[in-house]
Amino acid sequence: MARRPLPRILSNGSAPIARSRELARTAADGATDVLHPLITITKGLGRLASAGRHKWADTPKDRRGPLLFLVAALFLVVVLIPYGPLLSLITLMAAAAWKGRDLTPPAPTGPDESQVERLTALYEALVPYFSVPEDPSPLFAHGGEWEKAFESYDFDDDGRVSRIVVRYPAYFTDGEADSRARIEQLLHAKSGRGREYHFEWDEEGNRLAVTVLPPLPTDIAAQRFVTAPGETVLGFTDESGTQRTLPLGDGDEQRDVPPVVWRTGMRSTEPHLLAVGHPGSGTTSLLRSIALQALQHGDVLIVEGNGTGDYACLTGRSGVLAVECGLAGALASLEWAAHETERRLITANRARQAGHPAPEDTRRPLWILFDRPSVLGHLAAADGRKDPQTLLQVPLRHGRAANVTVVVADQFDSLDSLTDAVCQHTRARVVLGPATYDQIEDVLGVAPHTTPTPDVPAGRGYARLGAGAVHRLQVPATPDPYDDATSDADRQAVLALLPQRTSPADDSPEAEPVVETAEPVEAVEAVEAVEAVEAVEAVEAVEAVEAVEVVGTVRTVAAEG
Repeated sequence: MARRPLPRILSNGSAPIARSRELARTAADGATDVLHPLITITKGLGRLASAGRHKWADTPKDRRGPLLFLVAALFLVVVLIPYGPLLSLITLMAAAAWKGRDLTPPAPTGPDESQVERLTALYEALVPYFSVPEDPSPLFAHGGEWEKAFESYDFDDDGRVSRIVVRYPAYFTDGEADSRARIEQLLHAKSGRGREYHFEWDEEGNRLAVTVLPPLPTDIAAQRFVTAPGETVLGFTDESGTQRTLPLGDGDEQRDVPPVVWRTGMRSTEPHLLAVGHPGSGTTSLLRSIALQALQHGDVLIVEGNGTGDYACLTGRSGVLAVECGLAGALASLEWAAHETERRLITANRARQAGHPAPEDTRRPLWILFDRPSVLGHLAAADGRKDPQTLLQVPLRHGRAANVTVVVADQFDSLDSLTDAVCQHTRARVVLGPATYDQIEDVLGVAPHTTPTPDVPAGRGYARLGAGAVHRLQVPATPDPYDDATSDADRQAVLALLPQRTSPADDSPEAEPVVETAEPVEAVEAVEAVEAVEAVEAVEAVEAVEAVEVVGTVRTVAAEG
């Protein structure tokens, strides 16, 4: 049966439909303006009729007869006097218009008394910074008019400033970071502490827009994100920070949230990442979230310096090469990772020289997650062994060409122990937890355009990818499923993302049954078959040797006889 084409209005008629809706809306607004007096009179007549019915219902029955006689007498007088009906009609229309007027009180225009006090105090606080004695007509002066300096302003339900646009004189040194920092600190203190403000400087127009940012959502749990291979979701940010959104499942509902996406691989400009925070800030949760996403398309090697078993849920899983907590195991695993990086480079180079594509084992991503390297470095120094960070030099320097990604997480008090290779090659940076301007600038390279608050939830911070802008960040909740303090919803969300086990984990608690697959069984049978063949060959070799020895003995005896 041949397909019939869709009508034109259904295939490409979205623009005409939109124009028709706009015309209909405009016509309705015009008709409302023209018919507004008639609508008002009609509404007033309805209100007068309703009032008459209520008056008649409230009148006692013994008084309704005289009331009707009085109404009839008034009607007769109106009919008999000259121009009576016309005057009565005019009076009725005027009463209906008065009764049908809009009784809604007009919205207050301008700030109230308390808001004026706040704006005045804010204006007076800015006077020393935005004025000089040589200015003949200063925009900021003690006792001046704040209406000229504040172009627009909004207040929240608590009466505090939520948004304000400040004009400042052209001679203010807005190009200097110290001058801008003083103004931002003052506005933060005067507008209300405990909130996060965003400062947008317009140097060309001499304008400063201050906006109170809403808190980022903290109820986003670990889940499968809709991303392409080579993309990792670090967390979520404001709508103004990115033009992309990801669909997230929240029970039966679905919502779109703007993410912070980190791209890795051979074409990435920021192939490695460094996460810094205080204890309990969420750096381990970030690494756990990255590991769950990396296991979809690659292999993961985890080195945990704390030795607290935060990654025990990944032990023995498919794609997890190792989870090392000790110094010896960490050195051996990282040394293997360095050799593996070199092997991938050599193999890929030979394939290119021969005109062949790179082998599959060199294209599969390899992730090295190193949590708290400073702890293992201290243990190595005490034991007289080399720092495990020195083994990261090859993966860090050549990892992008070999599809090897390194993620390092440490604390602020241990930044001095990080090697130069780690600091130079980790161009993607994340800061989590409460931190000062100086601490954030030391890690990210630039100060954020927002005011960090002293009390933040776990996983809240800032992210900067290479030389890009600084984004606010909220890491999805990815707690340890074996921790007793983890809620059931978060535990089930993380367990649902874990790959199947390929071998039992000896050191981790068994929170779920071990899933055995056919591949390990076949591998064991193959190994047993090889061992059996080798045993048979060994027995045959022994028998052959014994036979040779017997023949030699017989020949010796015959010669002697």
